[in-house]
Amino acid sequence: MRSLPFSAGPRRAFALSATAVVAAGLSLGLTGCAGEVPMDPAKDANNPRCADVTVRLPATIGDFEKRTTNAQSTGAWGDPAAVLLRCGIESTGPTTLECVAVDGVDWIIDRSRAPLYRFEAYGRSPGLEVIVDSKKASGTEAVQELGAVAKLLPQTRKCSSVSDTLDLSKLQ
Repeated sequence: MRSLPFSAGPRRAFALSATAVVAAGLSLGLTGCAGEVPMDPAKDANNPRCADVTVRLPATIGDFEKRTTNAQSTGAWGDPAAVLLRCGIESTGPTTLECVAVDGVDWIIDRSRAPLYRFEAYGRSPGLEVIVDSKKASGTEAVQELGAVAKLLPQTRKCSSVSDTLDLSKLQ
């Protein structure tokens, strides 16, 4: 038997990996035509409070219709999806990310993957995140529409600024 200059094992593994990547890419590309949005559930997606949230998700966000997802405690709007929601994430602790209050809900904003913006209902347990494709949808509109469901989750901390915690009279 003739020996090969390389092992067939790694080459086969690479071929299988490449096939998986192509299949995943095709399935993501087809979600614009399909009814169900593929998503991964958050770690604590089975939390009963997340069930309270997902049964009360709005039918629309702006002009985007709600779609079916394949994961527990998730939501999606738009075709292709422009707004995604996951309940049951691990809540972010103290952070330097921008934090804004919208209709009584504190939201931290992660702009590091623009044009995808990540909004987290800060200090809520379990955690709730919203991903918005800013090329298609308004983050402000999304968090306004989702504020009512975010309020269903108990608030364990609030946003604060450095000026809230400093006695400015001592700095003079």
